[in-house]
Amino acid sequence: MKFFLDTAALDDIREAASIGVLDGVTTNPTLLSREGCPPMEQLAQICEIVQGPVNGEVIGDDHETMIREGRKLREIADNIVVKIPMTKEGLKAVRVFSDEGVPTNVTLVFSSNQALLAAKAGASYISPFLGRLDDIGHVGMDLIREIMVIYENYDIMTEVLAASIRSPLHVVEAAMAGANIATVPFGVIDKMFRHPLTDSGIESFMNDWKKLGHDIG
Repeated sequence: MKFFLDTAALDDIREAASIGVLDGVTTNPTLLSREGCPPMEQLAQICEIVQGPVNGEVIGDDHETMIREGRKLREIADNIVVKIPMTKEGLKAVRVFSDEGVPTNVTLVFSSNQALLAAKAGASYISPFLGRLDDIGHVGMDLIREIMVIYENYDIMTEVLAASIRSPLHVVEAAMAGANIATVPFGVIDKMFRHPLTDSGIESFMNDWKKLGHDIG
């Protein structure tokens, strides 16, 4: 499974990159608005840190505007993925970008029908939003499982990017379901490092070493 960081915060992106767990970044208008920097400049700074895909989202609601905005986003760097909402107009833009060889991520996917349509249009990635489905009483992870079965049935190459992940358990379940990518807030990655037995084991080892009264090197 690949790990994308769902943020536009440069410090978090640098930290994840330094750990060696960062495969890409997803942003959206809300995340970019929190950083106090013009969005195009912020995306350019992210692309200086990240070698993998960096998702920048269009804000237009018709396909011509989306295409124009997507082309502008692609001027930032070659690793920009154009993020497009799951609408009829959005898929028209996806089709054009697919024909041009421009990678796209169809976002706000909440059903397998939407996932099928996005793949048919030529999406490079789709983003099912697990947490938001959980919030309204659905089991978001069931959607991931269903999409993976459908894509495998037809050898569909569109990658499934599990989004709206709220906890380390979501990450494990998405990995078990076969999702290609999990995009997560930095706080979730930070929690994935932790286990009480690891903490207590380190504390025990350090206490025993101190009794020896020696240093290493």
